[in-house]
Amino acid sequence: MPARSALLRAPRTAPQVVRDQAVPETKPRLFHARMLVTRLEEWCVEAETAEQARALLAAGAGHRCTPGESIQVEVDTLLDD
Repeated sequence: MPARSALLRAPRTAPQVVRDQAVPETKPRLFHARMLVTRLEEWCVEAETAEQARALLAAGAGHRCTPGESIQVEVDTLLDD
């Protein structure tokens, strides 16, 4: 499963012309945020039995086979300087 992500940006608008005089377009600011992301991943571990594999994975052994898919994304804090 390929990982999906989305980048949210404010839509850009064309400058408006008022009586043959261009109004300067405001430059968008860059905001940083702390995000809480829940991700569903597939992990692999070598074991002799399924029970042993469960125990190894629960202990933190193994490695990530696929990066997974974001299933929930929530803004925790918006850092506005």
